[in-house]
Amino acid sequence: MTVPDSGASRLIDPRLRPAPGAPSPTAAFFDLDKTVIAKSSTLAFSKPFFNQGLLNRRAVLKSSYAQFLFLMSGADHDQMDRMRSYVTAMCAGWDVEQVKAIVNETLHDIVDPLVFAEAADLIADHRLCGRDVVIVSASGEEIVAPIARALGATHAMGTRMVVKDGKYTGEVAFYCYGEAKAAAIRELAALEGYALEHCYAYSDSITDLPMLRAVGHPSVVNPDRALRKEAAAHEWPVLTFSRPVPLRDRISTPSSAAVATTAALGLSALAAGALTYSVLRRLSF
Repeated sequence: MTVPDSGASRLIDPRLRPAPGAPSPTAAFFDLDKTVIAKSSTLAFSKPFFNQGLLNRRAVLKSSYAQFLFLMSGADHDQMDRMRSYVTAMCAGWDVEQVKAIVNETLHDIVDPLVFAEAADLIADHRLCGRDVVIVSASGEEIVAPIARALGATHAMGTRMVVKDGKYTGEVAFYCYGEAKAAAIRELAALEGYALEHCYAYSDSITDLPMLRAVGHPSVVNPDRALRKEAAAHEWPVLTFSRPVPLRDRISTPSSAAVATTAALGLSALAAGALTYSVLRRLSF
């Protein structure tokens, strides 16, 4: 597995480097939609799902409209609940293996142009500092896990739907959202030995406030109005990500400068541990 190269001329922000005596291991938790990629990861796959006969034209139009609303407004709890209900109803009866195959076959065409360069750089910097990188999203785990692999992440967490006879029933077994997302992070931290007060988290939405509060180093990315207000109250860093770039151009062997930086820090990549079977799913590289 290769790590996204952050560029030989870039220096890692000193605020990301482990403090002297800081416990190890630690992690950086990233929300996905509008934090790492510029759209809803679930709705971005509407076209290939249509091409494979899973969606009709009416459903594609509704997905496009939902995507527009998602991008143009801060997603509050009611909007996220409506989005969840729409997506789960849309997926009822779909064959799970077919969905996985479509996502894997079209991943780079769909997701590559959507990845923020700033997010890719930040993920690379955290990896060079020896941290695990965890992608945490309300999107389905069948979509989140392949995207996380492409980003060079260590773990992925996503919503898990109920499956019967190889097909989605339209019910949700675990909704990776709000307080449940924070609980899943704490569960992973207990399994991996992360000291959350030394971990990092990034999100754009007020719905991820529990996740941000769970770590010692929260930052907000392109925040909605409510989250920007919270960030100002707590003096959290506010980051602006605005440059989507092809991901495949950023997955390469680390430069000599990156390797030297890693050696100077005296850190190595940490081995990924086991994930709880009911909430988290291990990525296989």
